[in-house]
Order: sequence, then C-alpha cells, then structure tokens
Amino acid sequence: MTEQKPVRVRFAPSPTGPLHIGGVRTALYNYLFAKRNKGTFLLRIEDTDQLRYVPGAEEYIIRSLKWCGIEYDEGPDTGGKFAPYRQSERKALYAQYADLLVSSGNAYYAFDTPEELETMRERLKAEKSDSQQYDVKTRNTMNNSLTLSEKETRRRIEGGEPYVIRIKIPEGETIVVNDLIRGSVEVKSELLDDKVLFKSDGMPTYHLANIVDDHLMEISHVIRGEEWLPSAPLHVFLYKCFGWEAPKFAHLPLLLKPDGNGKLSKRDGDRLGFPVFPLQWTDPVSGEISSGYRESGYFPEAFINMLALLGWNPGTEQEIFSLEQLAEEFTLERVGKSGSKFDPEKAKWFNHKYLTEKSDAELAVHFMPVLAQKGLTPDPAFVQKVVGIIKERATFITDFWEQSSFFFIAPQEYDEQVVKKRWKADTGQLMNSLKERLVQLESFTAENFKESVHHFVEEKGIGMGVVMNALRLVLVGGAFGPDLALIAGMIGKSEVINRIETGISKLG
Repeated sequence: MTEQKPVRVRFAPSPTGPLHIGGVRTALYNYLFAKRNKGTFLLRIEDTDQLRYVPGAEEYIIRSLKWCGIEYDEGPDTGGKFAPYRQSERKALYAQYADLLVSSGNAYYAFDTPEELETMRERLKAEKSDSQQYDVKTRNTMNNSLTLSEKETRRRIEGGEPYVIRIKIPEGETIVVNDLIRGSVEVKSELLDDKVLFKSDGMPTYHLANIVDDHLMEISHVIRGEEWLPSAPLHVFLYKCFGWEAPKFAHLPLLLKPDGNGKLSKRDGDRLGFPVFPLQWTDPVSGEISSGYRESGYFPEAFINMLALLGWNPGTEQEIFSLEQLAEEFTLERVGKSGSKFDPEKAKWFNHKYLTEKSDAELAVHFMPVLAQKGLTPDPAFVQKVVGIIKERATFITDFWEQSSFFFIAPQEYDEQVVKKRWKADTGQLMNSLKERLVQLESFTAENFKESVHHFVEEKGIGMGVVMNALRLVLVGGAFGPDLALIAGMIGKSEVINRIETGISKLG
C-alpha cells in the first residue's frame, strides 16, 4: 500500500494583465481543497513569457488574493522551503531539465526560422492536410537535430545560432489523463504536436517550467481551468519522460457569459455592465480603467461566496457560506463538468444578504465617509439608527444615501409624478391643519406622531392615504422610504414642521 502524499496545491497565474474572476475561482478552489485536506497552498508566478509581461500585474494578483481572504502558505512575497516562487528567478534551473530530455532522446534541437515554419504551414495548407503543426509527420522535413548530423548540430549551437528545444512526441501511443472531475481521457499521441519546451531567449515555455516546478515543489494535485485540458496529455507524457510520478489532475469548468454563449473573458469587463476583475485595474499602457468588485461596493465575503457556487454545489439548499464553512464542505467530487453561467443579479443578491447580516455599527462606519463627502457630520449613533432602518432596502453601501438622504437634509425638490397624483387643490390647506395639530404635541415620538395623524384623519373623515401620501411627499420628496412615523420620530418635531411649511409654500 503506497503512502498517501501530503496535499500540496498551487495557484500559478501569469502576470500578463489583471486577474480575471475565473482565475480567482481557481485560486479559491485550490485554497479550499488545501484547507479541507490539511494541506499547503502556494502561489507561484509564472512569468516565463517576457513578451506578454505587464508591469504591476503581479502586485495586482497578490493584492486581489489578499482582499478576497485567500491566504497562501508559500509565495513570492512570503517565501517558503521551495523558494523562489517566481519562475524568472528560477531560469537557470530549467535548462538542465531541457538538456536531460534531449540526452534521453525525448526532445531535440530545432533551428527553424520563422520563415521556414511559415513555409511548412503554407505547404501543409496547400496539401489540404488535417493539421499544420510541427509533429511526428513533419519534423523529419524540418531543420532540426533529427535531420542534421550530430556534428552539424553541435557546430550550429556552438556558433551561436538560435534554436529551441522541442518535445519528441512518439507515434502509436495512447496517453491517458486521469482527471478527478472528468474521469479518464485518452488521446492518441499522433494528435499532439512537438511543443517548444525551451525558447531561444533562454527561457522555458509554460509546459516545461510548469512540470519541473510542480515536481520540485512536490505538488500533489493540479487544480486548474478547463482551458488547460488540451495541454494535459503533453504534461502527463513529460512526467513519464522524466520518470516522475504525475500529480492528480482536476480541470475546472469554464465561467460562461450570462447568456451561456461562450467563456466570460477579460474583454467582457464593463462591456456587459458588471466587473470581471476583483479590483479596479488601470492599464499601464493605455490608461484604460476596468472596474473591480471592491470598488463597485462588493464585500469580499459576498464575492467569494458567489464565486464558490459557480461550478461547485454543496448538495444542499444552503447558499450562504463563510470561507471557513466552504473549507469544511468543499470537495472536488461536487465540482461539475459543464460551464457555469455567471449571473450578475445573483452576485448583487449575495452582497445584499451579507450587507443585511452586518451590524448597524459596522455599516455606519462605512457610511460616515459618504456623509462627510456631502458635507455632513451627524452623530454616529443617529447614523447607526438610520442604517438599521434602511439596510434591508440596499444592495451596496453606496445605496444608503439614496435610501436615507431625507434623514439628514430636507428634500430640495419634489417628484413631479407624485405631485401630480397626490397634491390636490385643497392638500395645502389640509397639511396646514395637520401641522397645527402636530405643533401641539409635547412629546414628539414616532408613536405619538402616528396616533396624532390617526385622530386627525378620523376627525376629518378622510382616507388615511390622502394625508399620508401628501405628508410623505413633503417630508421625503417622493413616494418612497420606510415607515413615515419612524422618519418623523427620527428627524424631530421642528424639522417635520419646517418641511410641511416648505412643502405648502412650494407646492401651493
């Protein structure tokens, strides 16, 4: 019986731009899997593609994970026993493994120029070949160490001629990928091309660096996006070439656009009316700004909860999970195979749920800076009461002002549609009579206000709606807001009287 390896997983993004929410979900699932299995979760920056490197992207990735609460045990900024965790700092390491593959006959040197590669593709296209790739069928017609003598190959290398190292895919083999989500996937080796493993700039490609680092960092499970599934047979073959035990693979389903038509991409950010990045991103070249969930008012807990359920289900009706609860419940067995449609309205629903569960005191702290921007410095205790009244109506902290401005300032204007519907020729006179009644109230509480209005309506023999609708209009400016007695009790007697008088004056 083989000994069970400790669980070690990694999130290995490339710093080629901002971190997409699909990447955040991949990091989250790795984190949850590690926590559930008392394992280790590490962050590795795969920056071997220097041409696509974007300044600031690595820092953005790290800030995003920290905002989400996805803490890694080892990484470029925290260190660990397998440091460094930035592939550009491991550059010297990869050449020896590429050479090892060449010496074992599993890889070869290729000197083909871009022009020669294009000529090959055009020739295959003209011949109506099924594929135009560098593979078992074409490599013996190309400029490489399989067609050149050993002496000529050595001369070219020593002469400084640019070359790459390609994997030598065998013919007539079946490569089996055992995937924890998709089951067994079999691929005929002839369908694979001889991918470049080591580039002429002295850097490895993703395929070589990824395999070498996963092995050296003792990664037990590779949990990554479905887009890497086509690369899995090559990776399995590379492990075989090195004589290493392959980790277990799990390829996660895609995140789809809200209509289900295609993958939710980075280019969809803002175009479809919602963020696709955790934090706001400013492109260092164009200066273009893409919105983020944090800046859009989402709580990190709500964002993470929403993401967790896009591809994984707990097997119950429960939808609200803390990060700790997710770590207790998460299993790869409950990750689906098919893509998950992203629902921006559901994302808002999650944020509303988390907002309403927060204490009034905490929400008041978030709301105070908004009020300060309006030039208001109300008593924090008053703000706390207001928040408690209106939070059920809000999705974001930014909704608070719209839902509660009348608690802090008198309406500056009145909704024309409501005025037209609710303010009749005799309404001003009716409001003036009610004002005189309210002036006489010695103890002006919400309860006393309600009772006084009720008696007024009975005495006048009119409908409650006639009075309350007009009263709401002058107190808040429209036909919205919580219970009117609550509002009156909160803003106080003199403010209620002033607003009624102003309303009569402006509306006639």
